[in-house]
Amino acid sequence: MIKRTILILFLSFFVFSLNAQKLSFKKDGTFKIVQFTDMHYIHGNPKSDTTLLLISRVLDAEKPDMVVFTGDIVTGRPVREGWDALTKFVIDRQIPFAVALGNHDHEQGFTREEIARIITAYPYNLNTISVPGVTGVMNDVIPIYGSDKHLKVNSLIYCFDSGAYSTIDGIKGYGWITPEQIEWYRNKSLRYTIDNNFKPLPALAYFHIPLPEYRQAFNDEKNVRFGVRLEDECPPELNTGLYFAMREMRDVMGVFTGHEHVNDYIVNYNDIALSYGCFSGWRTTYVPQMNGVRVVELKENKREFDTWIHLLDGRIKDKVSFPDDFSGSVK
Repeated sequence: MIKRTILILFLSFFVFSLNAQKLSFKKDGTFKIVQFTDMHYIHGNPKSDTTLLLISRVLDAEKPDMVVFTGDIVTGRPVREGWDALTKFVIDRQIPFAVALGNHDHEQGFTREEIARIITAYPYNLNTISVPGVTGVMNDVIPIYGSDKHLKVNSLIYCFDSGAYSTIDGIKGYGWITPEQIEWYRNKSLRYTIDNNFKPLPALAYFHIPLPEYRQAFNDEKNVRFGVRLEDECPPELNTGLYFAMREMRDVMGVFTGHEHVNDYIVNYNDIALSYGCFSGWRTTYVPQMNGVRVVELKENKREFDTWIHLLDGRIKDKVSFPDDFSGSVK
């Protein structure tokens, strides 16, 4: 009898844990995501104190349904204590979160897999360590369910490991999303499309290193954009075809990256928004005039979203709706 009671309690806790991680739209039909990127946090360094202040202020002001960290988050030792300090803000507020690593996260004595094991052990984390046969760590597709009984998947969040640096002799520069990851994405997208009566679900994608198409999109003057480009984009030298795959699968409507600290633009490129987050760190690296975050608010049953930059001092910058604000003349 005692064993049976223990088993029931264990199963109840297990089911509760699963349900706690099930994301869904609120009754008002919205789902809000806050993106922190390029925090370059060093635990115990006073130059990172403003980063901690930003996290606290933004989470309390925006009250997001999900947080995504898009790389170059903890870039100094002690590494584990750094991740503990940053994730405590979301864990204490019971906010589900996901992480996509950048090119600097693994440079302090921990491998990418070791960091992934630290992150996935936290409560409220949505990542998986790895997918068999798929390059990198924490490649994930995270479903968001509808507000009505939370039974039907309404939207998707993709997280990709965009790597660090080139792994091919003779090719310089940064890493890329590999063909294996793109094939994984195609398979996941197709499965959800079939389950949705062959209609692609609205989706967003988050990772660290921008696609080569970012530069092409911004340089084409006919494409509507908001925000600034204050440094040249640093995509990989190789274009492995993720943007092409997204256009073919027709689910992703927005891509959100980091990597460049003083770019925060969003540009429409053939009906996919290519966007930077907003630099969320402080003076442990090169910085803009003020740090902040990018906020995205999805709309239930619609292929559209609102987005804006929320700065440390509370100002809201470049609040726009996609796709409505991205037709007509260049901004």
